[in-house]
Amino acid sequence: MKIVVIGAGMGGMTAAARLSRGGHEVVLYEASERVGGKCRTEWIGKVAFDTGPSLLTLPAVYKDFFQRTGKPMGLVCPIESVDPSFDYRFADDTSVKFANLSRNKTLENITESFGAESAAQWDRIMKRAERMWDVSRGPFIESELKSPISLMKRITILRDMKIIAPWKTLRAHADEIVKDQHLRYIMDRYATYSGSDPRKAPAVLSTIAFVEESFGAWHVKGGLGQLTEKVYQRAVDVGVTFHLNSPVSAITTEGKKATGVILADGTVVQADAVVANADASLVYNKLIKGHKRTLRKARKNIEKADVSVAGFCLLLGMRKDSDQILNHHTILFPEDYDAEFDAIFTHGKPVEKPTIYICAPQDPEMSKDETLEGWFVLVNAPTHGQFDWNDKEFARNYANSIIDQIEARGISVRDRLESLTIRTPADLEAAVHAPGGAIYGTSSNGARAAFMRAKNRSPIKGLYLVGGSAHPGGGLPLVGISGDLVTEAIGYEKNARH
Repeated sequence: MKIVVIGAGMGGMTAAARLSRGGHEVVLYEASERVGGKCRTEWIGKVAFDTGPSLLTLPAVYKDFFQRTGKPMGLVCPIESVDPSFDYRFADDTSVKFANLSRNKTLENITESFGAESAAQWDRIMKRAERMWDVSRGPFIESELKSPISLMKRITILRDMKIIAPWKTLRAHADEIVKDQHLRYIMDRYATYSGSDPRKAPAVLSTIAFVEESFGAWHVKGGLGQLTEKVYQRAVDVGVTFHLNSPVSAITTEGKKATGVILADGTVVQADAVVANADASLVYNKLIKGHKRTLRKARKNIEKADVSVAGFCLLLGMRKDSDQILNHHTILFPEDYDAEFDAIFTHGKPVEKPTIYICAPQDPEMSKDETLEGWFVLVNAPTHGQFDWNDKEFARNYANSIIDQIEARGISVRDRLESLTIRTPADLEAAVHAPGGAIYGTSSNGARAAFMRAKNRSPIKGLYLVGGSAHPGGGLPLVGISGDLVTEAIGYEKNARH
């Protein structure tokens, strides 16, 4: 089969490499001049920044990819543990560090910071999260999610539903088990991993905490962009043909089947199947014309789904200070976390006092000057469209406000600052064609959000979707799984014809 892949994000490249390894002729068209989508490491001056994902969880997804397509991951892209995985700091001047791959150490740290009862509460919610993970990873994550009816046919559905509790929000679930406000803030944060509001997102998102704890938080030497480069090279090695600076303007169809693509320069490319690693809203609303009846439900789901959060970012080139070394991940919680979700999801406005995430890798390969380091600062933000992020003066003032808030928490910035680069949601939209700069496409707000996300097999025969806006969702592990699911779906379709 000849297969065209639209987009060189991680989902598109892993699918392309697997398909090519399986004997298909695979050609990939990427609109920009670089591969990786949101997963990239950027150099500004003498320091590098992970401007997309800043850690790798569930490394088994990419270990499996490299193993199945050639040399093992350890030989081409070694990873190292991030420990502590997170340094959480609160507005009341308390803090706690979560250890990597050690619940016992994390519980010891919680006990030291907030008391033994708080540690016991966290242990209980992690044990529940483990049970949720055990029953959800197969049908909800590692398989195509077709419809609620398909899940209802499972023999263990009643037991599974009781464990997953789809009628509960993440916030309600945490409130039942965890009474310590600090730990509830940490649990709320896992909703933002899918760009969601914890007051609406499902309780099953608590499994993210279990996954981080059990499978680890990992860094790639030189930055996460190195993983991008290694996946790209593996795809090339197994025969994928890449065309950069080659945007696709349309997906062609005949009847209800995809037949190829039309490039922006008018070139028509025929194919037996098309894999779209582009935002589902772009695929269904711009790249495919017509098919009102066939795509009615898919388009309606996209329209009804809440958009995920976007991100306002600062890339800070900093002079090192041996008296103030940050951990790889530092999270500064505000006094009022709900105000953040109200601002973004209700009012569509930037958050006055947001949660501030600082990524400061202690990685010598991410600096060309041993006296300098790069800090990537991220705050959740409304999308470009909800708010006009083209206002450069506002962006500068907002950046200064964020720096003021970091300094107010005892972390010096301005007296060490060598360079400042601002990235708004409008910049992300322009760079990777993410509508509004939404990081995850659609959010997980609501019990049915997973079923409203674009399916890997589209209603158009021969058209498949991968990436963060498709099942099972955003983030490095999930987009890698989506590439695997599409590969399996195409293999199944091929075998069914023979």
